[in-house]
Amino acid sequence: IGWGEIAPLPWFGSETLEQALNFCHQLPTHITVSDIFSIPARLPACQFGFESALESVGSGEWGVGSGEMGEFLSSQNLKSISTAARSAIPNSNSKIAFSYLLPTGEAALESWQIGWNQGYRTFKWKMGVATFEEELKVFDRLVQLLPPSAKLRLDANGGLSIQEAERWLKISDDTGIIEFIEQPISPKEFNQMLKMSNQYSTPIALDESVATLSQLEECYDNGWRGIYVIKAAIAGSPKRLRQFCQTHDIDIVFSSVFETAIGRHAALQLAAKLSNRDRAVGFGINHWFTDDE
Repeated sequence: IGWGEIAPLPWFGSETLEQALNFCHQLPTHITVSDIFSIPARLPACQFGFESALESVGSGEWGVGSGEMGEFLSSQNLKSISTAARSAIPNSNSKIAFSYLLPTGEAALESWQIGWNQGYRTFKWKMGVATFEEELKVFDRLVQLLPPSAKLRLDANGGLSIQEAERWLKISDDTGIIEFIEQPISPKEFNQMLKMSNQYSTPIALDESVATLSQLEECYDNGWRGIYVIKAAIAGSPKRLRQFCQTHDIDIVFSSVFETAIGRHAALQLAAKLSNRDRAVGFGINHWFTDDE
């Protein structure tokens, strides 16, 4: 038995849950390997889910046996899977470092200490939700509080104007603690982001611009050689993603879509093979869940 997760995020670029369900409902009782690799690119979350399930068949990685005689996933097994797959507190033996997602606004000024005490050294702060002046005040205090060895990522989710983005890039250049600014402006402003990436020393990472593998390939073909944030659960075919990343020298940061333990496990397997080891992956999100979620 193989397990995979279909976790659509339509506002970010994937199919809707309804479209994913409709696709699943029309599938035959027995699904072949050919069926799985024939899933169209317009259903990237389905591609990820089915291919992940195929790759886990017979592995016994979920503690449910292997092959057709494997047992169904019990609630106890699911609980142990969730504990293991969602564990993201880094330590000296971790193969992959995780970044810690901070809350917006002033709450970040206290939240970072919790992550730091748990071993996190990279932090991500969402911006573009308040006025520039309000966020700059919080930012100034945050960078003063963070230890010199910390790294800070800023994520605007494409919500800044070009003028605001340029101001933040200039501030980041002067600060020296910013690892990168993630998707400062709209994906529609690709050429402007390409221009800004050459004007400032602070790196820019594409996120919404590269939600799917097709978009990633397009941005690469159009000249982007900066950082790519990949949300594996909605990017599309893991097989094609591996092939692209292994044949192109790109700087990758894998990130979560708040998927469940099954999708998280599959995404982290990809991250372990393909991520830039000098960068933390965006899976430090456990503190946003309650214990029973």
